[in-house]
Amino acid sequence: MIEKLHIDALTGILGDKGVVTRPEDLEAYETGARYDRGRASLVLRPATTEEVSAAVAYCVTNGIALIPQSGNTGLVSGSTPDQSGDEVVLSLDRLTKQFDLDLDNRSVRLDAGFRLSDLNRRLEEHGLFFPIDLGADPRIGGMIATNTGGSRFLKYGDVRRNTLGLKVVLADEDGTVLDLQCDLRKNNTGVDWKQIFFGTSGAFGIVTECVLNLERLPQQTATALLVPASGADVLPLLRAMEERLGAYLSAFEGMSKNAVKAAFAHVPSLKNPFQGGNVPDYVILAEISRTWSPREGEQSLDAVLESVLAEIWEMDSAPLADAFVGPPHEIWALRHALSEGVKHLGKLIAFDLSFRRGDIMAFCDHMKGEMPAKFPDVTVCDFGHIGDGGVHFNLVVPKDSDLLEDETFEPRLREWVFAVAVEEYHGSFSAEHAIGRRNQAYYDFYTPDKLKDMAAGLKTLTSPGKLGSVRFG
Repeated sequence: MIEKLHIDALTGILGDKGVVTRPEDLEAYETGARYDRGRASLVLRPATTEEVSAAVAYCVTNGIALIPQSGNTGLVSGSTPDQSGDEVVLSLDRLTKQFDLDLDNRSVRLDAGFRLSDLNRRLEEHGLFFPIDLGADPRIGGMIATNTGGSRFLKYGDVRRNTLGLKVVLADEDGTVLDLQCDLRKNNTGVDWKQIFFGTSGAFGIVTECVLNLERLPQQTATALLVPASGADVLPLLRAMEERLGAYLSAFEGMSKNAVKAAFAHVPSLKNPFQGGNVPDYVILAEISRTWSPREGEQSLDAVLESVLAEIWEMDSAPLADAFVGPPHEIWALRHALSEGVKHLGKLIAFDLSFRRGDIMAFCDHMKGEMPAKFPDVTVCDFGHIGDGGVHFNLVVPKDSDLLEDETFEPRLREWVFAVAVEEYHGSFSAEHAIGRRNQAYYDFYTPDKLKDMAAGLKTLTSPGKLGSVRFG
């Protein structure tokens, strides 16, 4: 555990509100969003970039290991301390003062501790939003550190695409503040250094401030649940909709039968539109949107969607078997209930994978075919972002299964899933959760030595101190 002299020194830098030491107060910072739990020697809660810099400089000078933590909503043990009790968590939860909205530039400069919900609440009155749609409510710094995507990636892209500039504190003895807060969308004057801080889990530096691109809030939205004629028809259906809808298409989310049934079981108030309540093998949530208010004489989006679906229905070898156009809040309620529904079925072993769009269904079908023979108690409850190639490949084990008594079970299962996903289907083992302790072994195995050497060099150059839970070298 950290010595009292260090606690006193850090309290002198951050004040009493900036240092947490009581075990009952540490627990929230030690417990991750999914199964992971560590032990922190203390938690630092700086309120400004200057305080972050001073605290980091002190810790690096004295050899104290730091774990940056934003909203603590990550799912791969990237922001929680290990079990040693030697690591100090540096939380962004008090970095919430700066908020400078530039309506002309359609951007905002803000501290990295703002939660996504608070940011969008402030923007709503101006008809704007930060277009990263997530089930959780993370803080902005963590979204940058993991480069999150979300359900509307198809239209708006990820956090990297929507961030104009950053301010970062490096883990060196000076606590160097690197100001990369450019407000420009076009700036080709050299290396774009901010890019090395996206998706690297805080290992190269701690993001304290940022400039974000904003988008117009949709003023018209139409949604539908689509039933593809078969798994092989999912991508032809997507292509047909992209061809006819263009930029109107804002979401194309896939949901397996098992995942949908779990959501209905967990949230009985959800409306089941399927005939006789029988859930199809696979369901697509499709959304189209416009950013302007309805104009007189303009065809409504519901009518546009119905017209496009009718066209697709009339195609030769039509990829669409059924469709249910409904209110967006009801349609999205089903999608947002999937994670909790699946989690309540038993022990959840989750994978965040990505593929070329045309390989998603082939991978999922292959795994469902092989699973009963390899791990008979495991149920596949997949869902994900078909439009951008991402899939949450969730596996559920009954709580009374003998598999859970076998210490080798989960490592064997993970090794098999990753081997098929990465080696056979050439996918990614981390689509949008970045690298945490849970994925470290797979980063080590699948990353070429040359790239690991380059990453280690960047780590040494930017933040030579003990920062983050991930080894990139």
